[in-house]
Amino acid sequence: MYEPIRTKSVHTPVDHADDFPGRSREEELDIQLAGHLAALLAVTDELGLGAAGDRIAAQVARLRGAPPARHAGRTDAPASALHHRAHALAGRALVVAASRADTAAAILAAERMDAHAAALAAPAPTPLVGAH
Repeated sequence: MYEPIRTKSVHTPVDHADDFPGRSREEELDIQLAGHLAALLAVTDELGLGAAGDRIAAQVARLRGAPPARHAGRTDAPASALHHRAHALAGRALVVAASRADTAAAILAAERMDAHAAALAAPAPTPLVGAH
């Protein structure tokens, strides 16, 4: 009445699970953390924060095994928008660094969050009266 299934079902357990390449949870977290830090590095470079960028680049290089590509690509985004973006990226990096127990990256991310929060809280410079 019914024809038997001649191919293996997708629900059948794999006999040789070790034959398939896969990444461990730690490797996945390393990739995520490196990605968040690389994005933070791009915004940090755009803000012109060289020393902070160098520290972030060192962490990306440690995670990826190679130094990150850096560029001076500038946008017309206001500094406040860049600080908001950097603060959010540092927060994401902090969460991943904490989940993988990477103290160095967690400290760096927390410091960057503090720095960008302070930059956002600072009063905007007032223009000089009569200056053109």
